[in-house]
Amino acid sequence: MDSVEKFLAHSIKLEEEAALRFGQLADAMVSSGNVEVARLFRRLADYSRLHLSDARNRSGFRAMPDLASSDFEWPDIESPEVAAIWAADPFLGREEALQVALDAETASMAYYSDILETTNDPEVRRFAREFADEETQHVAELRRWLALHRAGKPLPVDY
Repeated sequence: MDSVEKFLAHSIKLEEEAALRFGQLADAMVSSGNVEVARLFRRLADYSRLHLSDARNRSGFRAMPDLASSDFEWPDIESPEVAAIWAADPFLGREEALQVALDAETASMAYYSDILETTNDPEVRRFAREFADEETQHVAELRRWLALHRAGKPLPVDY
């Protein structure tokens, strides 16, 4: 990644797509009556919207590139934090939903960590470190939620 503007454009797109997918998964769970998992996915969509707002605020005074969908450079076919579409399965359990979310957050953490390791731009490096650290916290939180679930305890989304 060679510019902060390009980095932020990717970060904005990443969070937009994560919020959209988690929202779609929540809607699918609501329509199938799987309220417990819907609540979890809705909370994750809300978190992604908060991160999207933060990324947009950081880009506020910059001349952002207008990138076409094909201009985004992702390690896979979709943005790293996009949750697996198969999670729209109406019979998806809470543990599987947590694992889908953990996988998405882990992919996002790896994406930012890779940028941190490969960029030569000190400003991009600073942003990548901040974003990688934030994603590391998300991964840790989802691991905690998974442990709580496996122990039969309520999750923060239950309150």
